[in-house]
Amino acid sequence: MRKLISLSVALLASVPIAADAASWQPIKPIEFVVTSGAGGGTDNFARVVQAIILKYKFIDQAIIVTNKGGGSGAEGFVYAKMQAKDPYKLTFGTSNEYLLPYVARLGYKPADLTPVANMAADEFLLWVNSASSFKDAKAYIDAAKASPGTYKAGGSQSKDTDQILTGMIEAATGAKFIYVPFQGGNAAAVQLAGGHIDSNVNNPNENIGHWKSGAVRPLCVFSPTRLPGTAKVVGDMAWSDIPTCKEAGLPVDQFQMPRTVWLPLGVPAEAVDFYVDILKKVSETPEWKEWLDRNLQTPRFLAGKDFTDFIVADDLKSKKVIEAQGWIVK
Repeated sequence: MRKLISLSVALLASVPIAADAASWQPIKPIEFVVTSGAGGGTDNFARVVQAIILKYKFIDQAIIVTNKGGGSGAEGFVYAKMQAKDPYKLTFGTSNEYLLPYVARLGYKPADLTPVANMAADEFLLWVNSASSFKDAKAYIDAAKASPGTYKAGGSQSKDTDQILTGMIEAATGAKFIYVPFQGGNAAAVQLAGGHIDSNVNNPNENIGHWKSGAVRPLCVFSPTRLPGTAKVVGDMAWSDIPTCKEAGLPVDQFQMPRTVWLPLGVPAEAVDFYVDILKKVSETPEWKEWLDRNLQTPRFLAGKDFTDFIVADDLKSKKVIEAQGWIVK
């Protein structure tokens, strides 16, 4: 609880007192710092925001996208820390900003950045190879419980979002998996399609091609409600036909990954307000909504106290798994 309170205080301290957004305007090019490699989910996130801003001329300055994805994104956050007080460095990430320092000794702390906004949430599904006998989540979990340490669950990176979710499944069900990390969700998708692992917890867009080819099968979605979309994707199945994991007998009610935006520490309050206003405008465009629909992401714009409250709650939930797995660095 002490750590939770200190995180909340640090987050609030890092958010400047609100000012008039119109009182600050960029007068030189802006750098979008992406905490992933080219082509990754965070890279696509930043580039679609860049494209929308340029299309609608929300900002009358050039925007340069720079990829700094080393160390599961730590490279980008360390770079952002080094740009203190610079309102021309906007960093794009996920929950990795505040979770990475738990599992590795890094050159930054979560409080070294200023939270700006959360723009969306990635959904996660449990997938198996189509050649397996498992037609529902309960059957797969029951098999994993009966033979602990036998089934291979693959995911993106080690001690990151996918492994945290796998740990939540283990804690909720008593099943034990062999977790196999890969360099990204696309690699985990290929390995599942090839039958080299038994399951993954990929996002819809990472596995959809293999689902359409008949190589993988979705068992459930980690959401309190079913996914939208009644158009048939494979055979007679639409995204909305996939049950929630709770419906399917897997008691993990919700797990989503936020798409977050940050500024360095010590930037002017009016610069934060300026970017919140710009990102809010982006979130209201048809192009943004089309991108969310195409990738089956959930719209969730948060800024100010709503965003910092979300960070504290998400941090607490994830930390429980990280502690239980023994990942916290001493």
